[in-house]
Amino acid sequence: MKFKTLSVAALALSAALAGATASADTLKFGKTEDAVKYRQNALFVMSQHFGSLGAMANGRAEFNADLAKQNGAVLETLATLPWQAFGAGTEGGKTKPEVWKEKAKFDGHAKDFVTEAGKLAAAAKTGDLAQLKAAFGPAAQTCKACHDAFRNR
Repeated sequence: MKFKTLSVAALALSAALAGATASADTLKFGKTEDAVKYRQNALFVMSQHFGSLGAMANGRAEFNADLAKQNGAVLETLATLPWQAFGAGTEGGKTKPEVWKEKAKFDGHAKDFVTEAGKLAAAAKTGDLAQLKAAFGPAAQTCKACHDAFRNR
């Protein structure tokens, strides 16, 4: 079942990528809707892996070291993806206009998350629940800080 869910999510992300072309520093999208779909799909898949780690860290799910390692590795890769889809002219979705008005601040939040996701992945890789717990809070805080500033509810 988990493989099927991940496969569906990967297909959705691939479909969103179909409308994008790579450039040196960002992706270019044929339509604004393609950028919105890309970032929404990337963030959704990322949230599934992050949520699994959080459930283990917070005791809502039994700790499984192998699953934590897998989720951490996937999260670390996915953490780099959505930010390229917030280029000029890609307004929409649940994103506040401040993303484009305060781009440096937004980019700082994205960089902070990528850093903390890397630390969370490293903690998960150890197979030590205490390290996972210690790394999860700061990573979750980076999500909250960005959502509070830049996401419409």
